[in-house]
Amino acid sequence: MEEKRVSSPIAAANKFIEDRFPGCDAALLAGSVTRGEATETSDLDVVVFISDIRSAYRESLEFCGWPIEVFVHNLHTCREFFQNDISRARPSLPRMVAEGVIIRNGELLAEIMDEAKSIIEEGPAEWTQKEIEFKRYFITDTLDDFIGSNNKAEEIFIANELANQLHEFVLRTNKRWIGKSKWVVRELTRYDPEFTGRFIGAFDAYYKTGNKQIVIKLAEEILEEYGGRLFDGFSIR
Repeated sequence: MEEKRVSSPIAAANKFIEDRFPGCDAALLAGSVTRGEATETSDLDVVVFISDIRSAYRESLEFCGWPIEVFVHNLHTCREFFQNDISRARPSLPRMVAEGVIIRNGELLAEIMDEAKSIIEEGPAEWTQKEIEFKRYFITDTLDDFIGSNNKAEEIFIANELANQLHEFVLRTNKRWIGKSKWVVRELTRYDPEFTGRFIGAFDAYYKTGNKQIVIKLAEEILEEYGGRLFDGFSIR
C-alpha cells in the first residue's frame, strides 16, 4: 500500500531524521522545496552530519510519501566534497549547505554553513589565458561541425554540445559557477537574465526551424570579446 504523503516538506524531513538518523549531529533540508521551485516530481534533499562515520555516502529512498536523497557526511568529508565541487566549478554540496533549512542544529553547523556561503559568494577560480584559448579552440571546432553538418540527427547532438560549451565559456570567463541539466539555465539566469533569454531563444529557434544562423551569430558574439574563433596556430603541449 502506497504511503500517504506528509504535505509539509519540513515536517517530512523532521520525521525522517527522527526515524532514520536519531543520533545525528546536525541535518539540513535543501533543494528545490526550500527555494520555492518544487515541481510534482521534486524530491527532498537532506544533508546529514554524523561525526563518527568513516566515509560519506548517498542514498535514495521513499519516506512519508516523498522521494528522498540523503547525503551523509562528517565535517572532513563535507569539506573534501566542497573542494571537489570548487575544482569542477559546480557547487552542488556548497549550495545545498548554504541554502539549507536547519532540521537539527549542531555545534559546528553554523561554521560549515558560513563556509559554504563564502564558497558560493567567492565563485570559481578565474580562468587563465591558456584555459580560455583551449576552450575557444574546442568551441570553434564544434561550431565548424555544426555549420558544416547536413545530417539533422547529428546536428541535434552537435547543437547540444555547443550549447554546453558556450554556457561554460560565458560563465567561467565571468568567474561564475556553471551548471548541469536544469542548472545550466539557473546559473545563466543568475548571471544575466537578458543574455539567458537570447541564449535560450537562439537554440529554441534552431530546434524548431532548423535555422542555424541565430546560433552561429550568438557563438561568434560570445567568442569575439576573447579574440574570436581559434584554429590557426593553436597547439597543445
